[in-house]
Amino acid sequence: MSVELHRAFGCYGVIAIDGQLLVMKKSGGPYQNRYDLPGGSLDGPEPLDKTVLREVREETGLTCRIDRQLGAVSFVYPWAYKRWNLNQHLCVFYSLTAAAGGLLSDPVQFQGQDSLGALLMPPDSLTLANSSPLVLWAACFLTTGTADLTSRTFQEWPVLERPVWQ
Repeated sequence: MSVELHRAFGCYGVIAIDGQLLVMKKSGGPYQNRYDLPGGSLDGPEPLDKTVLREVREETGLTCRIDRQLGAVSFVYPWAYKRWNLNQHLCVFYSLTAAAGGLLSDPVQFQGQDSLGALLMPPDSLTLANSSPLVLWAACFLTTGTADLTSRTFQEWPVLERPVWQ
C-alpha cells in the first residue's frame, strides 16, 4: 500500500488553572471522543499568536494572554481520512494565562467548531487512552517544566467510537 500523507497545522494553548490542565472535549478528526488542547488552524493569513488566542476563546470561553511560545512538535500516525492513510500534525504550542471569561461547557457550534466544551483535568489523569498526543505533551510540560520538542510517531492511532467523558 502506498503512503498518502495528510498534513495538519495548528496553534495550541497550554493553560494551567489551579494545577490542572485546561482541555476540551473533541468532536471530530483523529482525536474525536478524546480530550484535546484548545487551538486549531489559521484563519487566512492570520498570525500564529492571534490564531491561538482566537481558537482558545472560541473553544473555551476564556480570553488569555500569551506567556511565551513553547515551540513546535510533529506527531505522525496512521489515520484513514478521505484519500490519505497517514497524518502529520504540526503543532505550535503556547503557554497561556487565562485573563477573563469563564469556561464554556457548551460552546457555540459553527462550521469547523470541534469543541463540545472545556474542562480542567489533573495532568496525571490524562493518558493515551483518553487524550490526544497534544494533551499528553502539555501534561508533561506542566509536570516537568520542560518543552520536549522531539517529534513523535505512533504505529497505531485508534479513533474512538465513544466519548471518554461519558
